[in-house]
Amino acid sequence: MGLNLISKIEMKNIAYLLIALSIVACKNEPKDYVTFSGNITDQNSDSIVIRNKEYSKTIAVNEDGSFMDTLKVETGIYSVYDGGESTSVFLKNGYDLKMTLDTKMFDETVKFTGIGAEHSNFLAEKSRLQEELLDLDELLSLDSIAREVRLLSINDQLLNFYNSDVNIDTSIVNSSINKIDATLEAYRRYLNADLALKRELPKGAISPVFDNYENFNGEKTSLTDLKGKYVYIDVWATWCGPCKAEIPSLKKVVKQYEGKNIAFVSLSVDDDKRHGGSWEKANENWRKMVEEKELGGIQVFAPEGWKSDFVKNYKIMGIPRFILVDPEGKIVSASAPRPSSEALIELFEEESI
Repeated sequence: MGLNLISKIEMKNIAYLLIALSIVACKNEPKDYVTFSGNITDQNSDSIVIRNKEYSKTIAVNEDGSFMDTLKVETGIYSVYDGGESTSVFLKNGYDLKMTLDTKMFDETVKFTGIGAEHSNFLAEKSRLQEELLDLDELLSLDSIAREVRLLSINDQLLNFYNSDVNIDTSIVNSSINKIDATLEAYRRYLNADLALKRELPKGAISPVFDNYENFNGEKTSLTDLKGKYVYIDVWATWCGPCKAEIPSLKKVVKQYEGKNIAFVSLSVDDDKRHGGSWEKANENWRKMVEEKELGGIQVFAPEGWKSDFVKNYKIMGIPRFILVDPEGKIVSASAPRPSSEALIELFEEESI
């Protein structure tokens, strides 16, 4: 009887021990998902989207800017889009990441903490470094020899940064290194095209014109109607992300130069191809965005989009493109600085606008 009682007690203790061990084992078992949380100051939307080519998930953002969700993912780089801008994040199941940012200074304030944060912080720093080094205004101000010297220096600086931390996932490092040549070659093509453009459409040449383009008020506007004023032309489209990113800066410049001898024209190249094969839909979407974004200045719609004479004569192959014309209808710059660039105000000051 006594031995049986002892055996029963021992068996019960063993059972308890096994249960405890199983609980510990479960707790130590790696998660098969990512926990992603954070806080966004001055949020652009009530949600964020995590996505790459094969994956997409929308996460709700609370009124105080906080969010949290779990994600089952394939290891890799994903985009986090907040309705206005995006940043990159490196996700791997088992990570517990927290992201903070302020949309007023998006890239400058993106920061990650938690398990796996070092990889995403590397991507954020990479983005900031590329933006700093690949300064188009600076590169455009250089002659062809100085540009090439600068691009070679940028190549070395990027390579040094990408190899600076042995703890960063090799897939991130290798991908970054492999893209250097393609990135710099794209800049070379753009810069060479800019040099060719300045040769073909130099300062002081008579500007190509647009005639009787429909404006937002339903009337017609021609470039010659604005003779006697400087004209800053923004060639854009409703579907163009970089174009829309310039809108806040353009609004500030328009307000700053209100009452000055300059007109601001935004010329849309929206066409049927981007709007379900319908020119009517293209025009409708253009009008809708002008109204929703409360766009100022003179808003005109190019009747043939990319095939319009003005677009072809200015050799516009990509947007946004900015153009400055003087009061006599002559070209000041066929590829003027963007509204977000300090170089634009410098150009205006040089022209005594």
